[in-house]
Amino acid sequence: MKKIIAIATFATIGFAANAQNQSNQSSSASQTTNLVLSNAIEITFTGNSSATGADVTIPFTTVNDYANGVESDAQELKVRSNKNFSVAVKANNDEFSYTGNTTPAPEMPVEGVLAVKVTANGTGGDIAGSFSNYATLTSSNQNLLTGADRGGNQTFSVKYKATPGFAYPAGTYAVDVVYTATQE
Repeated sequence: MKKIIAIATFATIGFAANAQNQSNQSSSASQTTNLVLSNAIEITFTGNSSATGADVTIPFTTVNDYANGVESDAQELKVRSNKNFSVAVKANNDEFSYTGNTTPAPEMPVEGVLAVKVTANGTGGDIAGSFSNYATLTSSNQNLLTGADRGGNQTFSVKYKATPGFAYPAGTYAVDVVYTATQE
């Protein structure tokens, strides 16, 4: 019996000594992760987070309004782009559409009547042309901002000024103003 206890004791001591001599083992695996990015750009109105802004109403109620023109409130737009960009502006038509009681419908041109100016610029870009003051809109794209910085919250604001004069009867005259953000 003493032999069995002695053998068991030596076996336990030998096993423990052998376990201490072995180092911890490890294994690893790796994998390449590829991000496939596309160019992305979006322009929206901040008031409703949509590409279609709320209607802008410019009321003419006095003779001085007709003589001097009327300004709108500021309209803020936001561009999100992963590349530098520019913004162009245009009217979607050469003339305003008319809703009212005059027949035939009067034809009011956009050019010379409706103007826009940039009132705030947080894009890091430059205000193009004469848009730091009121510049008349046309149905062709005109550069509004150039060299704007990429980013997720690049904002700018515009105001409209309408000066129709006294040549047009009462009614509602409407035209869409289109802003186009283009990556450079």
